[in-house]
Amino acid sequence: MGKRRNHSPAFKAKVALEALKGDKTVAELSAQYEVHPNRVGSWKKQLLEASPEVFAGRIVSADAGHEEEIRRLHEKIGQLTMERDFLAKVSSRMLARTGDGK
Repeated sequence: MGKRRNHSPAFKAKVALEALKGDKTVAELSAQYEVHPNRVGSWKKQLLEASPEVFAGRIVSADAGHEEEIRRLHEKIGQLTMERDFLAKVSSRMLARTGDGK
């Protein structure tokens, strides 16, 4: 039995677009990209079915899933910055009290 591979969305789109161009047959693309001919046809069909959504503006950008993570990371950066500033202030006061502050 063959090893199952996961292809990236970019790879699938590339193969599907080449299939749509019609410069090469599905069999040629299948051999070139080492995927089953049925897979090439499936990706081509998916691309054709989803293409109207691109122009309708209903497709969520690939970065949309990362927006929450970015928001969370910015929040963490703010928290760490406040903690650093607080600790720097406290440590400078402590150094000033001991006379070691230079």
